[in-house]
Amino acid sequence: MHMHLRDKVIAIIAEQAVLDVSDVTMDSTLQSLGIDSLGLVEAIFAIEEAFDISIPFNANDPAQSGFDMTSVAAIVHAVEGLVAQKAA
Repeated sequence: MHMHLRDKVIAIIAEQAVLDVSDVTMDSTLQSLGIDSLGLVEAIFAIEEAFDISIPFNANDPAQSGFDMTSVAAIVHAVEGLVAQKAA
């Protein structure tokens, strides 16, 4: 499941950045991929829909959201945690 989850999150981020999936690495930051605040919100909605989860995100103050978006790896890790919580 984890590999599928990671690949799906990367695909969503790549789509928002209008990049090939191969251009998105786990070390990439949203800023380095050229994703702006609107793209970030769209990516969050797409991730929520893909995994049927609710991401704690405050668009007005992203730093206070409690959802780490510092890198693709951080986003994947956070989504894994939310999916695990939902399954529990």
